[in-house]
Amino acid sequence: MKTKLLGVDTGGTFTDFVCISEEGLRVHKVLSTPEAPQDAILLGIDKMQLTSDMADGDLIIVHGTTVATNATLEGKGVRTVYITNRGLKDVLKIGRQTRNQLYNLKPVVTPDRFDSELMLEVSARVDANGREISDFGADELTTLKSRVKQLGAQSVAINLLFSFLSSKHEEQLEDLFMGDYFVSRSSSILPEYREYERGITTWLNAWIGPIISDYMKSLINEVAPTPLAMIQSSGLTIDASQAANRAVNLLLSGPAGGLAAAQHLGKHLQKRNLITFDMGGTSTDVALIEERFKLTNNGHVGGYPVGVPMADIHTIGAGGGSIAYVDEGGLLQVGPQSAGANPGPACYGQGGTKATVTDANLILGRLGPNPTLAGDLKLDQRKAESAMQEIADQTGSNIQEAAEGIIRLANEHMSQALRVISIHRGHDPRQFTLICFGGAGGLHLCDLAESLEMQSAVVPIHAGVLSALGMLTTKPGRELVKTYQHLLMKVDDEMLSRLFADMESQALDELAKENVSRTLQIRSLDLRYQGQTYTINIAYDDDRSACEARFHEAHEQQYGHRLELPVELVNYRMHIEAEQDDVMLPPWQTLEISKQTEYDEAGMQLISRPGLRVGQRFQGPALVIENHATTYIKEGWHVTVDEIGNLLLSQVAGS
Repeated sequence: MKTKLLGVDTGGTFTDFVCISEEGLRVHKVLSTPEAPQDAILLGIDKMQLTSDMADGDLIIVHGTTVATNATLEGKGVRTVYITNRGLKDVLKIGRQTRNQLYNLKPVVTPDRFDSELMLEVSARVDANGREISDFGADELTTLKSRVKQLGAQSVAINLLFSFLSSKHEEQLEDLFMGDYFVSRSSSILPEYREYERGITTWLNAWIGPIISDYMKSLINEVAPTPLAMIQSSGLTIDASQAANRAVNLLLSGPAGGLAAAQHLGKHLQKRNLITFDMGGTSTDVALIEERFKLTNNGHVGGYPVGVPMADIHTIGAGGGSIAYVDEGGLLQVGPQSAGANPGPACYGQGGTKATVTDANLILGRLGPNPTLAGDLKLDQRKAESAMQEIADQTGSNIQEAAEGIIRLANEHMSQALRVISIHRGHDPRQFTLICFGGAGGLHLCDLAESLEMQSAVVPIHAGVLSALGMLTTKPGRELVKTYQHLLMKVDDEMLSRLFADMESQALDELAKENVSRTLQIRSLDLRYQGQTYTINIAYDDDRSACEARFHEAHEQQYGHRLELPVELVNYRMHIEAEQDDVMLPPWQTLEISKQTEYDEAGMQLISRPGLRVGQRFQGPALVIENHATTYIKEGWHVTVDEIGNLLLSQVAGS
């Protein structure tokens, strides 16, 4: 293929690149530039000598970004007016009256983003059946537009009651402000019941939307005429020009790429059940895959509930850059504070003075001799030891013991996260395979597998940049949802077919703009027992009775019982993606290396991953070293190299 495919994953510490072309597969890393993320992208393209391909339009870029996430977490949204029905302007401020820190006597006070002055009300309203109760007043729209201008708003969020049944009033408001402001209406962003969750998602989209829009426009111009697609939180891609208006769909853009890669890998390995953990410089993301990775519409980002479908990922503040410290009680702690990309861990030699997980791994000899990161960043052992000495002095230990304590504590944090998405949800991790990725994932893989009594694990090819690689395995598509509340058995299959047909038409219109002609569709229903609050998503294949039976089974598996109550349909959903061939990874090419295995001073095997042969086997303890990641193989584990270069790990019997 003449056209080259480039996956770009912008993380908090590094920006990763994976390029597939006729010449094979190439990878690269550069330090991220948080203030201007496009700078790191252009630098990486230049370093990979792809600038001319980009200028000629012989490059296709699929990008995952943290811009939306960072803007949300850092509270850097724009001045946003929120428009709702009369009497409901305080809904976002009141929320669900839940407290995340119920027993904390000194809870963290979160900033109130919902200025009452920016919460405006209108008289138009529809009832619970979608019938109009009242329309806008004679001069109401003119007065409203004038008020928004006086407030100096940059963005407008529109959320009216029951707009998922009738969007007429929201569309009138959208027409009123379109062209002068960034406009986000709930009937387009999230046509679901629950006015608070729908409202906060719509507001969030408007709040960060102009930032994403500016970033998209800038990046599109920088890479033109090269096509640019963005990976959504659902793991499906969307053209960058369309993504600009769907900022809220990009909140888990990068992590979704890793799950897409793991899902692709599971098909290759014929392993249906996978648990993934993505350990980067700032955080660790964990997820569970049963053939396909799971989506949730109950996600949270920065404390805000986000109702759009996104990968069901559990995130903790534990990464290579997580800072170690001794608390007021004299106990060692790790994270969630991170040294980030700048100044980074002490061993980066860029001004960081605090000991981190990366410093601990370096001191324990788990990064190999003369280690470098991001291609050319040399790590400074002495500065790591100097930072670790402070921890050792405070804990009454030596440097080695302090480093071991940091690693044990970081592992425990990640182990607890893995239990949350497996054991706590009724899954036995022993029936799953653990897959690691991220630059630091391979250093902790064996410890985490042992903590959950898992017998098998995988270190994928190019695990250090797997999210970027996963972006090349994704396909254009959409996740659509709409509320339709009725007792399931009182809705005939013909009616459901018509509802899905309308949803399909909407998706196909959007995908046609991305030159998608053939699609694969998966239909599903959100069901619950009548009177319940929460739903379970069940696959739908034009048979309501079979769907109801599967719901009863799923409810019993998840909650331990079933009820003799009518089953209620709440939402119908459609997953639709382009039907196209999967990207095939090239066979593993062994590089001729003069000395493929060496030994360090402690007798540890130092194995060059580029020099490994297909079918080669070895046992731990060993360090497998490559340009962008290092894998620590503990004693008691053996490794086999498969045909595309993945490391397949299994515990030695009796170990």
